[in-house]
Amino acid sequence: MVLSRFWLAIFVCSLAFVVFSLFSGDSYSIDYVLNGKKDDPILISEKYINELPQFIQDSIQKSEEKSFVINRDTTNLDTTYVFKNKTVKIFSGVQKSDGLLPTCKNTLMDIILPLIAYLAFFCGLMELLIVSGASEKIARRLSPVFAKVFPSVPKNHESISYMTLNFAANFLGLDSAATPFGLKAMQSLQEINPDKDKASDAQIMFMCLHAAGLTLIPTSIIGYRAAQNAANPADVMLPCIITSFIGTIAALLIVGIRQRINFFSATLLVAIMSVIAAIVGLLFYINTLDLVGKNYFTANLSGLMLVAIIGATLIFSFRHEKKFTDLGTTIFDTFVEGCKNGIQTGVKIFPYVMVMLVAISFFRNSGLFEMISNGISFAFSNIGVSKQITDSLPVAMLRPFSSGGSRGFMIDAMQNFGPDSFTGRLVCIFQCSAETTFYVIAVYFGSVNIKNTRYTLATMLLVDLICVITAIFVASWFFIK
Repeated sequence: MVLSRFWLAIFVCSLAFVVFSLFSGDSYSIDYVLNGKKDDPILISEKYINELPQFIQDSIQKSEEKSFVINRDTTNLDTTYVFKNKTVKIFSGVQKSDGLLPTCKNTLMDIILPLIAYLAFFCGLMELLIVSGASEKIARRLSPVFAKVFPSVPKNHESISYMTLNFAANFLGLDSAATPFGLKAMQSLQEINPDKDKASDAQIMFMCLHAAGLTLIPTSIIGYRAAQNAANPADVMLPCIITSFIGTIAALLIVGIRQRINFFSATLLVAIMSVIAAIVGLLFYINTLDLVGKNYFTANLSGLMLVAIIGATLIFSFRHEKKFTDLGTTIFDTFVEGCKNGIQTGVKIFPYVMVMLVAISFFRNSGLFEMISNGISFAFSNIGVSKQITDSLPVAMLRPFSSGGSRGFMIDAMQNFGPDSFTGRLVCIFQCSAETTFYVIAVYFGSVNIKNTRYTLATMLLVDLICVITAIFVASWFFIK
């Protein structure tokens, strides 16, 4: 219910702002909101050529392309004059996001189809885990810990193994694997949910822990920093780990207090301390490596772990092939059947993803997001917040709405301020330590047709805020001398 109202509010407010801008003269056309594409120039005016300054008229007439560009530099947007059919169209600025109709198409082509491919493969893998009995073994080993965090989940339930694989994939920065495992976990938890239209306590806890996104190897962030020629692309790794770990603990505490979980359980405390020890141990090892060694290690660890998971699943299935034979199937046929389930899941979540991304597209292109972002940055700057921080805030603000949009701001910040600047590093920590909240809620709850998400959205946004505040303090501690 909350998500539905929030989505409607975004859409209605953006629509009202677009119409107001058109009739107030701030916008010349609203076609770009509907049909425009990201980074396309925006039409701001149209005039007869004799209404333009003489030097622009002369430049247009002399140009073979019948166009003229002014303000060509790297810090300001170009203004382009294009002469056609007796009038001159004036373009300035670029579009922030794809328009409504291109977003509908790109949601299918660029998001859903690749996601369906990932779902097909990893759901096939998970079907092997189920039939071979591997998921049951994982669940049995981890049940003592999960029983404390998810008391409503039966002992040795298969959802435990799926949640474990989801957390492990996030931990290693394997986004393509994390989503299929997470969707399978939600479907498994839905089977024991007494109210099918309302999110259960276990589903809320899982979603909020997922939102914190505890990450050990931020592979993509390191890659983007290397592409921008950072002196040490992996220097944000420890701040990212600390920030995401604090976010995870915050999510556990916020949801746990509401669900009255016993945090003083010896089993739970041992599990948390084991995770901390593993992180500290790995960091100590990484710190013993030189720059080349660090880059090599961080670039290969995640991939090796994914290969290990795939290899272990196949080997375990082969060793327990009799279980497949007893069910009248084979390892290959079981994998194919799992792939079919993955495709069905991808088709099912497509409408939920599309309607959410269309609203976000409308929100960004209307100019409302930019106005709010600039207003917040201005307010923070007036209370003494460093400009280095306010320059980073657009990434933090956009991250819950759009991973691609916040990634664009992150890259732009590194290009403008330098990858080794405080701003360049802070935006990377923002990008790594928060989740695309609205997208994730649409995908995960949409996959099981849950309409009442209860307090999930508010909690996930609060965790995002905690991660942003933590990132600022951690980045200041590490990078401001």
